[in-house]
Amino acid sequence: MIAVCIAGATGWTGSALLAGVLAADDLELRSGVARSAAGQQIGGAPVFATVAEALDGVDVLIDFTSHHVVQDNVLAAIERGVHVVIGTSGLTAAEFEDIDAAARAAAVGAVAAGNFSLTAAMAQAAALLVAPHLPQWEVIDYAGAAKADVPSGTAREMAERLGQIAEPPLGRPLDEIAGPLEARGANVAGVQVHSVRLPSFVVSTEVLFGLPDERLSIRHDAGGSPAPYVAGTLLAARAVPTRVGLTRGLDRLLLDR
Repeated sequence: MIAVCIAGATGWTGSALLAGVLAADDLELRSGVARSAAGQQIGGAPVFATVAEALDGVDVLIDFTSHHVVQDNVLAAIERGVHVVIGTSGLTAAEFEDIDAAARAAAVGAVAAGNFSLTAAMAQAAALLVAPHLPQWEVIDYAGAAKADVPSGTAREMAERLGQIAEPPLGRPLDEIAGPLEARGANVAGVQVHSVRLPSFVVSTEVLFGLPDERLSIRHDAGGSPAPYVAGTLLAARAVPTRVGLTRGLDRLLLDR
């Protein structure tokens, strides 16, 4: 039995994860973290205001909070020897390097994914399969108008993973562009990323690959429910105790199976 703490237990995704953990035969909800419900119980488990208070007897911390606190939450858990699953977006490549170093030093595992949907993981795996064969690509990141972080964690992870394969050449160097350079997007790990923020989107991520006279689009669209993220997150919670250091991308867990 794996004892789980959910940080962000009363949030949009956290509430769905709470039900998923309670329904699982091999997972136990040991605690939750939610400032609004601190001192109460959820699913029979105590709720605390901070992660540091909630880690007694916990094997795996699942974090779906905010980019303001996720780094502190994760490092606090690792320092206590608790494995972590990170679903919160907004972390930078440098912050992930710090998490990896801390996890390796503590001999615990960490799994992070910009999107724990199984279909999003397959879209990322497909893009990584294509990239060595098609030399030019850019990423388009769609999300709701009020989303705080840009690009989304899904798009950032996609760009950083693709950037490890190659930095695609630009058709025209940016210093030769007429007009505002921002119109060409942001450079993330050598990949141009364009973030669209409009009502009606949840999170959609599209990779466009181009060749003369043809192009390929690989796109994932999320719906309005957190349900698609539950199975992948619980898969990560089951896998992370067997790992040391940071694993980025749910696709890596799926393809290792």
